[in-house]
Amino acid sequence: MTKTLEVHVITPQGIVYEHHATMVVARTPDGDLGILPRHAPIIAPLMIDEVRINRIDSKEHVDWIAVNGGVFEVRDDVVTIIADSAERERDIDVPRAERAKRRAEKMIAEAKAHSDVDELRRATVALHRAINRIKVSKHI
Repeated sequence: MTKTLEVHVITPQGIVYEHHATMVVARTPDGDLGILPRHAPIIAPLMIDEVRINRIDSKEHVDWIAVNGGVFEVRDDVVTIIADSAERERDIDVPRAERAKRRAEKMIAEAKAHSDVDELRRATVALHRAINRIKVSKHI
């Protein structure tokens, strides 16, 4: 009986993360999805949010990854996350994320002033991504 999961996080730019874990938690449109070894096969879309990976080397060792949408697949104790983009907490450039947050907030204000629904939607996604990166960076 396998007591660990093999975890892979992949983006169009390449592999962001590979390790073994005891548990993985990710946010889907239906809520948080927690995966333990021997989980039934599943494929689910991912939200812009953090992914928590409990490592096998220590109960306190947790890796956090900011993902910006994608797909989550579990099969045979292998968790594969194919994300639009993803960053580990230690790789996040916090000043850059804070600048992106300010830009998105400005874009939202402008879109509301011009009643531009499409631009408001794009700016809201950009804001959510920036906030997610800032939140994940604080897990270090």
